[in-house]
Amino acid sequence: MNELSTDLKSLHEATFNNLKNSKANNTLRAYKSDFKDFGAFCVKHGFNSLPSEPKIVSLYLTHLSKNSKISTLRRRLVSISMVHKLKGHYLDTKHPIIIENLMGIKRVKGSIQKGKKPILINHLKSLINVINEQKFDNIKKYRDKSIILVGFGGGFRRTELISIDHEDLEFVPEGLKITIRKSKTDQFGEGMIKGLPYFKNENYCPVVNLKNWLEISKIKSGPIFRKFSKGLSLTEKRLTDQSVVLLMKEYLNLAGIENKNFAGHSLRSGFATVAAEYGADERSIMAMTGHKTTQMVRRYIREANIFKNNALNKIKI
Repeated sequence: MNELSTDLKSLHEATFNNLKNSKANNTLRAYKSDFKDFGAFCVKHGFNSLPSEPKIVSLYLTHLSKNSKISTLRRRLVSISMVHKLKGHYLDTKHPIIIENLMGIKRVKGSIQKGKKPILINHLKSLINVINEQKFDNIKKYRDKSIILVGFGGGFRRTELISIDHEDLEFVPEGLKITIRKSKTDQFGEGMIKGLPYFKNENYCPVVNLKNWLEISKIKSGPIFRKFSKGLSLTEKRLTDQSVVLLMKEYLNLAGIENKNFAGHSLRSGFATVAAEYGADERSIMAMTGHKTTQMVRRYIREANIFKNNALNKIKI
């Protein structure tokens, strides 16, 4: 009997680990953060947060709607639902009191999402040029230029970018192959390979700049984008995704570009927008960015062609 109880306990533990591992660590952290806010709301008003009920969740969404976007409300709802599932509780998130409330909020607020600005070609050149003008050592210049150029050239998410190891790189006559072992839309690690060709202008070429960085840094294995300690001594520590954002904002500021509306995602959206502007079709863009649906890619294409295919161009005044 004890042996059976032990086996059952180990099965429970293994099942719980499987449930946790079904989601990426960043996703689990987001669930916890979102649910913590919901919990604080419940404590303040004397409600139970776990298990909760549709009426309480609906009140919380109304409370959030005062200062949050519709996309934030939907994400919080998913987080609350997932925490309930992981803890073995049922919560009907399709209950009319939730769905109808969301529809009402959407009508009142509207659902247009104003995304962060993309890094376009003029921004990209300004960033690289301003890095070249700085007084610090070449080792930092090559690292920072490589981060920006590879991030843009491969349409990378910042988490994908800082996760690249030397073992993921393969230089070929046409350029560079980079293996992405896992990403936000590839939770099971099936992987994908991105190809970055050589640019005619070496100053803005991600392949040439990355080669220069690897040569000067002498990195032969492990993370390719690493932190510096004081005195620009290279460490073994991988850069964080937040470091990419701070680095970009720093150089945007130095280049005299208002950096408020740019973020880490700006490199990825910039690639997609510029590629669309130069005539790349959605399938080619998705093959590089790893988007699983066409919705966002088509939005980039529409924005890139907003003047090119403008009906007003047909009017002669």
